[in-house]
Amino acid sequence: IGVFKRKNKYIISAIIFFFILSSRIFSEIFIRYSEYPWKYKKIEEIPQSEFVVVLSGGMKNLNSINNNFEWNDPDRFYAGLEILKSGKAKKIIFTGAKSAFKKIEKLEGEILKEEAILLGINPKDILVTNPVFNTFQEAKAIKYFLNNKKNSTIILVTSAFHMNRAKYIFNNENLSVIPYPVDFKKSNLKNIQIINNPFNWIPNAENLYISSILFKELIGRFYYLLYYSINF
Repeated sequence: IGVFKRKNKYIISAIIFFFILSSRIFSEIFIRYSEYPWKYKKIEEIPQSEFVVVLSGGMKNLNSINNNFEWNDPDRFYAGLEILKSGKAKKIIFTGAKSAFKKIEKLEGEILKEEAILLGINPKDILVTNPVFNTFQEAKAIKYFLNNKKNSTIILVTSAFHMNRAKYIFNNENLSVIPYPVDFKKSNLKNIQIINNPFNWIPNAENLYISSILFKELIGRFYYLLYYSINF
């Protein structure tokens, strides 16, 4: 717009905007805000529940021909299995994620079930929901699995930055959640250590990618806050 209208202030504003979003300083602040107040948990610290629910999002590049896949982040999958093996849950539920824009033969949850069986999990202890496209539909699908029982308690496994939104949606669907956050993206460095590193001030595509993910997450939080306020 700045180039088209020959407005330098627009061009400068755009450069400053992308510079900020691409810096590690900003993305780290964004990450810590998005992941607050969650911290790493030991499995022994969580109470028991009948179900551990693993939300989708751990896979990428699902192949429609032979169902090959690559891990986006396997933390959710392996955390769910560890919780099941520890006896903290009796059954594990994988949500059947499906892209509205890609044709695939198997749902993500179905492929995760196959992987879990290969790792020695009893097939009878694994459930997969119907196709879902977002966290809201995942909550609805889990509620259906639990026969619409009010205040049913589940152990919920998802990324730390996504946990606040997921927990809010599940709670509003009358599902009580025991949060088990994984896939933390924040660093363990102190603020002064991050600030003192000159490379953290240099624009970086990875930081821009992280900022875009978290920005999308905050938009989702605002949307569902508005949704449940209106439909209360």
